[in-house]
Amino acid sequence: MYRDNTKVIHIGDRVIGGGNPILIQSMTNVPTQDVEAVVKQILALEKAGCEIIRCTVPDEEAAKAIPEIKKQIHIPLVADIHFDYKMAITSIENGADKIRINPGNIGGEEKLRAVTDTAKAANIPIRVGVNSGSLERNIVERDGGVTAAGIVESALDKVHMIEKAGYDNMVISIKSSDVMMCVRAHELLAEELDRLGTRYPLHVGITESGTVRSGNIKSSIGLGLILDKGIGDTIRVSLTGDPVEEIVSAKLILRTLGLRKGGIEVVSCPTCGRTKIDLIGLATKVEDMVQGMPLDIKVAVMGCAVNGPGEAKEADIGIAGGNGEGLIIKKGEIIKKVPEQRLLEELKAELDNWNG
Repeated sequence: MYRDNTKVIHIGDRVIGGGNPILIQSMTNVPTQDVEAVVKQILALEKAGCEIIRCTVPDEEAAKAIPEIKKQIHIPLVADIHFDYKMAITSIENGADKIRINPGNIGGEEKLRAVTDTAKAANIPIRVGVNSGSLERNIVERDGGVTAAGIVESALDKVHMIEKAGYDNMVISIKSSDVMMCVRAHELLAEELDRLGTRYPLHVGITESGTVRSGNIKSSIGLGLILDKGIGDTIRVSLTGDPVEEIVSAKLILRTLGLRKGGIEVVSCPTCGRTKIDLIGLATKVEDMVQGMPLDIKVAVMGCAVNGPGEAKEADIGIAGGNGEGLIIKKGEIIKKVPEQRLLEELKAELDNWNG
């Protein structure tokens, strides 16, 4: 697998590449200079399981906020830079653990070298980012539109620019909102980097994927296909909404693919005419309740007592609803019957005292 043999990169106190665990990333969506708001958001993301955070740095005020933000958080901070090479340098000098730039819009070869020299002195990596929406006009016109091959060509051109400036501590990111094009681009990029013998770690995601509903579907398909091909060292599920949702989705994608263990998996039935309890509300409450619980088990939430006990046998513990009441089922055995209004608290008590 490509990811098993990528270059090892250190981002703050985290390590990616070389077969290390795939890390989950997100991005703040409040002004970076508003330290209180940024820290509040990052701490919520940390609690959900975020392992790397990216903040936009459009001006000097945002860059100067980095030290105070870093004092209050516990994960590496990546500074997102566009157009102004001075912001990249200032961000590094203020303690950013990594910077994200597009070498093509940073201001020319001399300014790019100033950035890479600063990054080298600080020993921090550079993420080279190329999105399908920012592809060079000459490539688009030549190919008659955006193509997977064109995205890869553009990305490798940026990589070579950094290498020419004397630096190779890099992570590469190529993204497209076209799911299958994005998948193909990652395949081509991994093949080309393997051929060149420069197996840089890859950050993967589907850009501009949409709202929580559509974005989750696109990201699950795209990331699932890419990760299953052995590609990807860090991931982000890009959603239009609360970034905490990105973390919840990313964890579930990794767990579903067998790339991460830990955390409670909740399975629930789609309900039918036999359902006599508020299963939809109950399943949602169970899913919210188990977030962050340090257990590696499966919890089933079933709608009726007809098939519930049987369907819950594959789970470690489960609920099967009845008419105003429900069963608590552990390892396929019914252990108690309780009123509907106590199902959640009884399940929580079992999980709080879980001994397998």
